[in-house]
Amino acid sequence: MVARQEPGAEPPDTVSLDKLRRAAGDCRGCGLYRDATATVFGAGAERADIFALGEQPGDQEDRRGEPFVGPAGRLLDKALGDAGLDRGSLYLTNAVKHFKFKLRGKRRIHEKPARSEVVACRPWLVAELRAVQPRLVLLLGATAAQSVYGSSFRLTRHRGEPLDPPEEFAGLFASAVATVHPSAVLRAPDRDTAYDEFVADLRGL
Repeated sequence: MVARQEPGAEPPDTVSLDKLRRAAGDCRGCGLYRDATATVFGAGAERADIFALGEQPGDQEDRRGEPFVGPAGRLLDKALGDAGLDRGSLYLTNAVKHFKFKLRGKRRIHEKPARSEVVACRPWLVAELRAVQPRLVLLLGATAAQSVYGSSFRLTRHRGEPLDPPEEFAGLFASAVATVHPSAVLRAPDRDTAYDEFVADLRGL
């Protein structure tokens, strides 16, 4: 079931990232805005060649209002550097713009967004792609990949493969590559191997 689109869910008809960012702050397309501290919109180069898409902001991203500034973001920065890529040349965003969490004592623990929440946020992703016009979309993790290619997409089958845009995203980017989310590297039993494999995926972009 697709989430009911409440007032403010539809982006304005513009390719200005600044205008989209301001409008996203008032989005009520799903219920996640109620508990989140901030709408965490994308950031980075306005005409980036590579558009990096994650799942959702984490605790630190929600508090600071910026994408990829927590532990996973720091690992991503290191991996990009080791792969010969400059974070400043990328545009980074998430499939869902509000932090979904459950409380464990005083800690806010990440909770995977529902499919309906991903779908409700998709108009913002489309608007960002239209504004940035990237060559390649880097899909960081299964939720990001499924936000573009649908719930049947399996990261384990298609990791590192060049992918054509699906019909719904035709004309918004030339190709995509899916890999793990940097948070998965942090959780991996063999972190060194997981990190090396992640960097290898980035080098292939």
